[in-house]
Amino acid sequence: MANDIGQEFESQRLIWGYMLAYADSMALKCAIELGLADIIHAHNAPMTLSQIAASIIDHSPSSTPNMDNLNRIMRYLVNMKIFSSTVDNEGETLYGPTPLSKWISNDFELGIAPLVLLNDHSLQQAGLHFLAESVKNGGDAFTMAHGCDPWAFASKNALYNELFNKGMACMQYLAMTIIDQYEGLKTVGSLVNVGGGTGQFLAGIVKKHQHIKGINFDLPHVIAMAPELPGVIHVSGDMFESIPSGETIMLKWIMHDWPDMKCIQILKNCRQAIPRNGKVIIIDIVLQPKVDGFYCPIGLKMDMLMLGHTGGKERTEDEFKTMLNEGGFSSYKIIHAVAPMCIIEAYPH
Repeated sequence: MANDIGQEFESQRLIWGYMLAYADSMALKCAIELGLADIIHAHNAPMTLSQIAASIIDHSPSSTPNMDNLNRIMRYLVNMKIFSSTVDNEGETLYGPTPLSKWISNDFELGIAPLVLLNDHSLQQAGLHFLAESVKNGGDAFTMAHGCDPWAFASKNALYNELFNKGMACMQYLAMTIIDQYEGLKTVGSLVNVGGGTGQFLAGIVKKHQHIKGINFDLPHVIAMAPELPGVIHVSGDMFESIPSGETIMLKWIMHDWPDMKCIQILKNCRQAIPRNGKVIIIDIVLQPKVDGFYCPIGLKMDMLMLGHTGGKERTEDEFKTMLNEGGFSSYKIIHAVAPMCIIEAYPH
């Protein structure tokens, strides 16, 4: 009987963990907003709580840090292994960096702090509160929350537009890591990056492969924020209407933003924009079940976020194959990159 009760409460404990998982995200957001990783990494030595508080004031002179609240935040972040803690000879706790903390530092080139701020912002999370409604009646959860899809919302909400563009820009470094391992650009003459944001990713490609003519294609309100970049031509438009012509088209983290029929329309427009010997390069997650039948947790979490953020989805290989065929691409090759990301090369009929 005691054993049964123990097992019963163990399962309840798991539910509590799932229920409170958002506390991790909010603590991470708090750390970035306070600049804690920047402060601790810049100090080059373990810091006391008072030293951290003084640095917060240096960064934000009008603030008066609450030491108890700061202590509780630091305790939580140490428990998450974002920071380390030791106790000195006088019994005072000292905080230091860990391999995780650099990823939320604004001074780390590969850091993803802007992506955390995007995904943990109330504007981005609002659609997640409409998941049940999207199941019961269909439709896009983000649109239920905001009255329009994320791209239309970004065009009229300056804060969200800035959050979104900065979040996507910091992902370019991960994308460049993937592309650096990819051999398929050596013979490409022109490359159209569809949904390429403000163009930094394409500029990185052109810098490495100087033989490529780069065309960065995105919505007008995005291109309006795009700086001049060497080797990159900015073109504004709508990928559901037409796509600029090029030898090769890249769709980086585009397909997962849209339902199947929208993706098929994008692929059909890609097919019209490339020559018969051209190709489309897709960078996205490919969901692959493991031996036990379960999927990569990151892939499934991203699928839930797409359900709440864009109305899109992460897909299995079979789902990609069906869409590609209907979009005019009869053959493809999957190249496994930085897990769970893959590169899909698609070739027209």
